[in-house]
Amino acid sequence: MARTLKDYPAVALKPEDLDGKIDFARIFGRSGPVHIEIGTGKAAFLLNEAMAQPNVNFLGIERARKYYRCAVDRIGRWALTNVRIIRTDAAAFLADFVPAGSIDCFHVYFPDPWPKRRHHKRRFFCPENLQQLLRCLKAGGNLKIATDHPDYFEQIKKVLAVVAGMWACLSLEEIEFLPAAGADTGEYTGTNYERKYLKDQIPIYTLAVRKI
Repeated sequence: MARTLKDYPAVALKPEDLDGKIDFARIFGRSGPVHIEIGTGKAAFLLNEAMAQPNVNFLGIERARKYYRCAVDRIGRWALTNVRIIRTDAAAFLADFVPAGSIDCFHVYFPDPWPKRRHHKRRFFCPENLQQLLRCLKAGGNLKIATDHPDYFEQIKKVLAVVAGMWACLSLEEIEFLPAAGADTGEYTGTNYERKYLKDQIPIYTLAVRKI
């Protein structure tokens, strides 16, 4: 019989409770670096990374209800105080609630590639969303991306170049993609998706850039 998922109010951040730009020090009850993962899945990355970096505040964004509930339950059972999870649309959340220059790192691992050409407009990585990611990043902040889809990977690189070229004051530096705390040998992120793809011998494409 499946285990009942519990709700943990200390972990779950409700969109209806937000009013204007977020004060992350208030949300976490302390100051500190802030990392956001867009698309948490079942929170494998967040769980391991939050335990490995207790000084960092982690916010996970997940739109799918079943994964959101699983992530809240998982983080709550481990009693991690440096993680919050919100169920919402990431693009709207960034635009409406995340202050400029407030985020130290964004993690976007295995976003839906929407492989059919007519669905490409649904992909998260588009000029508008990338502008929001870069707006929210601090100077010196990082954006880390992983995907199993080569066509989407090429699009991501092209859009990054276009957006960076639109901002005369913005410079992006490509940096080494360091594996996550929960990654095993040969892995980058330690997520369930990555392990499935590697088991099927599907290549993983990664990119990490720093905002200068």
